[in-house]
Amino acid sequence: MTIHRPGLPQDLPRGEALWARWALLAAVRATTEEEERGSGYRTGLWIDAERLHHDDSGCTWWTMSRMGEGRYVLYGEDESSGVKWNEPPIDMLAGGPDWLPYDELRDRLTGYELGCVYWYENGVWARAPYPDGLRDDGLDCGMSGFVERGRVLGELSDYVDDTVGGVDADGLLADAEAHRLEAGLLLERLRPTDPDDEPLDPPAVARALALAGLTRAEACGSAAGT
Repeated sequence: MTIHRPGLPQDLPRGEALWARWALLAAVRATTEEEERGSGYRTGLWIDAERLHHDDSGCTWWTMSRMGEGRYVLYGEDESSGVKWNEPPIDMLAGGPDWLPYDELRDRLTGYELGCVYWYENGVWARAPYPDGLRDDGLDCGMSGFVERGRVLGELSDYVDDTVGGVDADGLLADAEAHRLEAGLLLERLRPTDPDDEPLDPPAVARALALAGLTRAEACGSAAGT
């Protein structure tokens, strides 16, 4: 899937699929040590009780939050974005629905920390209008690793042992995208890490999957509540 520069709402997959891909990659990397950092300084991919995070500790940071049934907000910044420096200024919140986290977004706008904002409702992504001539809003550099399913699968395959038999990495990703993943199946197939890497931490992985709502039990619980 191609992401235009600047990004277009239709460049993004369904909100549920984007959430699942990002959350699954965050979950397989989860460790108790990183969890215990809480709201302290962290980098990489992770999930907490409020949102998904992506921070490379340099040029890009992004977050995605669930805002109720079928609603998501995606925002962040890549150094390639020209939105916040555009003249005349671009109102990144123009046309936004009333359920956006306006306090958080306006605080980041005040600090010149925001590069773009996208929101998802009724199966459709949207964003504020951009002026002609804007070259980039950072969506491509920030989100291509989650938007392109093949890249997600390639990274997931580094963590999943397909020699065990049964459901492979592609099947696990498909189940996560459908929010019906069996956590035990994923945990059985986690590949031992390189000695120089962080060791696998199955309890932390399971907790991250539960926070993300990707498992069959979570999906059933959500359905029962609707």
